[in-house]
Amino acid sequence: MSEFELDPRLAGDSVALADIGAIHVRAMVNAPWPWLVLIPCHPEAVELFDLPAALSAELWSLAYALGPILKREFGADKLNYGALGNVVSQLHLHVIARQVGDPGWPSPVWGRNEPELTPESAADRLLRLQHCLRLL
Repeated sequence: MSEFELDPRLAGDSVALADIGAIHVRAMVNAPWPWLVLIPCHPEAVELFDLPAALSAELWSLAYALGPILKREFGADKLNYGALGNVVSQLHLHVIARQVGDPGWPSPVWGRNEPELTPESAADRLLRLQHCLRLL
């Protein structure tokens, strides 16, 4: 088994926020939605079943704990969870806070073309996402 390395596409599309246990947490700060990416630090994990049971439990526990925090912080009506991996095969779990009437509602966030946030809005979003992690 090789050492864990973050896929360069994940690194390029997001900003590192924290390592919580064996889960690397990143933010998609320019997306129109509050969006976290949880990446288990397990080399060569592509599918959920590639994770040892304890790491799988840690991933889902973190996703579960973040849910109500993100809903409160961002006034979300619905959280979207996704582990697609069609473009980036490295196992990662998207956690996205959605609101009725947000850009693209009710469609999925993938493949959309909304404008990026302004630098000020992106910085504010990043601070709010960091705050959510401190509430864990």
